[in-house]
Parts: sequence; structure tokens; C-alpha cells
Amino acid sequence: MLRSIKLMAISLAVTWQGYAQVQAPASTLHSDALHTAKPDYPTLYGTTKPEDIISVMNRVKSYLDKATPIKVVDKNTNAEISDYSKINMNSIVLKGDFSLTSYEWGVTYEAMLLAGEVTGDTSFTNYTTKRFKFLADVVPYFREVYKTNPQTSLRQIIAPHALDDCGAMCAAMIRATKSGLMRNTNLRPIIDNYINYIFTKELRLKDGTLARNRPLPNTLWLDDMFMGVPAIAQMGSLTGDKKYYDDAVKQVLQFSRRMFNKDLGIYMHGWVQEMETHPEFHWARANGWAILTMVELLEVLPENHPGRAAVLNQLKAHAKGLAAQQSGSGFWHQLLDRHDSYLETSATAIYTHSIAKAINRGWLDATTYGPMALLGWNAVATKVNEKGQIEGVCVGTGMGFDPAFYYYRPVNVYAAHGYGPVLLAGSEMIKLLKSKKFDLNDSAVIFSK
Repeated sequence: MLRSIKLMAISLAVTWQGYAQVQAPASTLHSDALHTAKPDYPTLYGTTKPEDIISVMNRVKSYLDKATPIKVVDKNTNAEISDYSKINMNSIVLKGDFSLTSYEWGVTYEAMLLAGEVTGDTSFTNYTTKRFKFLADVVPYFREVYKTNPQTSLRQIIAPHALDDCGAMCAAMIRATKSGLMRNTNLRPIIDNYINYIFTKELRLKDGTLARNRPLPNTLWLDDMFMGVPAIAQMGSLTGDKKYYDDAVKQVLQFSRRMFNKDLGIYMHGWVQEMETHPEFHWARANGWAILTMVELLEVLPENHPGRAAVLNQLKAHAKGLAAQQSGSGFWHQLLDRHDSYLETSATAIYTHSIAKAINRGWLDATTYGPMALLGWNAVATKVNEKGQIEGVCVGTGMGFDPAFYYYRPVNVYAAHGYGPVLLAGSEMIKLLKSKKFDLNDSAVIFSK
């Protein structure tokens, strides 16, 4: 009995002490000071300036200039071949850290062009124009070698056999051509070869949706929205032919009808025609390719195109879904809705770019989405090391049907998928910060209308 009375007395004392703390006057707790105390954010918050972004982008550019040489050499002696007419069976394009003709580098070429336009620094622009000129100059000679050696350098340009080989590269080359920067270099033969593959040779379902026969027959990869649609749309812009716009819109809407989860506002990675139930894995980078596709399509799609409103509505639905999945650090997770999967850099950069671009173009509201984009950029900037390499990027990833496949994909600075997106993100964020003002209101980032 005595023990019970003591315990009750202790409980009452603790309760009273807690009540007293809650009821303590504001002056005792220094509430004003606590309200304005600086949080321990893991990245910059509310202080980002365009010059900070340019500094990060310059590190990336400096690294890539050294890491991607433009040179033909003899594979046996490593001697440089400067007279391209002497290219033969022993000639190869000198290997750097990254391929000059991969889809990842198509994104990087586009990003360098945009960075040059936004910053006024022609060294970004020259990165792309020099390499495109090099490719245009040497491809005719390697094409002759290809006739007897199908494994020669630049096979992806000469004889593409997948959307990965040609889509992003084609779109970037069309952009360069339209810009007038390639006046003395004719990229059209390469562009036409690429678009011929995309438009006439890639597998399609009966309704025309771009597809693959791996890992299973009649499979849709969300990645292929980006691997095909921007090039098709850019071809419409280059030629004025409506058939390209029509096909680009059709692709986005038919992929979305099958693969977009309306409840979550995000896409599944893969869809197989013969499967009744699809295991939904909402892989981050594939969702990045999807939203990037939509902003790139809307960029060139005529205002009066009958499919424009549907694409814009799909972009808005996806942006809303992505906003709900952003982590407190600014990154997004490898599997978007599985928050115990790792934080991934390339997807975060793609979302940052796409959201910022959509704000800059008037498709999304700055007050709603500006803080999301700024937080994303500040996260991405922490992953660019002093060498200009980008950390935390998931390596190339196929389609999986179990979570472990995605959870344990490695990350590596030599995963090429992060470089173009980081430069794209930086460029659009510079434009956003110059055109839209933000302030700290009660310590929170607020973009004005």
C-alpha cells in the first residue's frame, strides 16, 4: 500500500512538472529565439545564388573536357591518326571515361548547349560543337571499315539497333543544328539515320507504342519514352512535319495509360503485354526520363496541337506525385515510394531540371514547385566532388520484378547518367533564380508569384 502511494506521488509530481513546463511563460523559454533558431539542414537552405550554381557546373565541365578526348588512334601503337582518310581496321576512337555516342552523352551534349546559352560561357557550347564536328568528320571513314568489321568504333551511329543507341543523340544533334552553331558541319546524314531507326525499325506494339522484346516479349520500358519521344518531337520541329508531333504525343499518352499510377502520381518502370498483374516498382531514374520527356515535348509541340492539353495535364499530375515523394534532404529515393531505398543523385537532378524548366515556361506554379526545385538542386550540388565527378549515381539498370534488384544496384562516379542531368538542372535553376524571387518567411523558402 505504501509503495502504491509513493508511486502515485511520483507520477503526480512528474505530471505537474510537465504541465508547469508547458504552461511556462514565453519569456522563460525565450520563444522568439527558439522560433528563429537556425535548423541543422544537411544542405544549403535559402542561400543559393546563380554564381554558386555556375561554380558547380564549371567543375563538372572541367572534368568532362579531360575525361572525354576527341581523337582517333591506332589500337596497336596508340599513335594519333589526324588524317582521317587513313582510318582503317586498326583505327579506334580513343576511349575516355565515357562514350562519346551513348544516350547518356546525348543528354550531356544537350546540357552543355543549354549551359552555354544560360551562362554565356562558350566553353560549354564548344564542348558539344567540337565533338559533334569530330563525329561528323570521322563517321564516313568508320562506315567503310564497318562493312568488313561490324565491331568497329562508332557502330551506334553507323548501325543503331536500339533506341538507346540513337534517341538522345539524335535529339541533341537536332538542337545543335537548329541553333545555327553547326554551320560548317552537316549533321543531317547522322540525324536521318537515327530517326529512320526510331520511326521505322524499332519494335512497336499494335497500337504503335515503342517496345522491346526484353526481358520478355512486348515489354514497355518507361525509359523508352525518353529514348524515343524527344528525338521524334525535335524532328517535327526541324522539318515541320506534323506526323512527328502526332507520334510523340501518342507515345506519351499510351505509355501513361499503361504505366502511370494515378493514386500515387508516379510511373512503374516496366509493363509486359502478356502479364495480367504487374509488380509496380517505381524506379526513380525512369520516372526522371518520363518527366524530362514531357517538358522536352512541350517545348516544341505547337500551341494549337490537339494533344498538347493532355500532355500538359500529365506533366502536372506527375509533378504533383513526385513532390509528395521528395525527402527532407532534397533527394529522391531509388524506389520513389520505398523510403528505405537509397537516395539517388541522377533522378534528383532530372526532377530538378524538369520542374525548374516547367516553372520557367509557365507550365507549373513557382510558389508551389519552386521550393521543391531549389531543395533538389542544393541536394545535387553536395554530390559534385572537387574533381567534378558526380557521386551517388545508380549504374545502368535493366528491368526487375523484385525489390532487391533495385535496392542493391551499385552507385559509381563512372555511371554516366548523372553528368548531363546535373548540368541541365544547374542551367534551369540559374534561369529560375534570375526570373523568380524567393525569400525566407518564418525561415521557410517562399517563391513569389
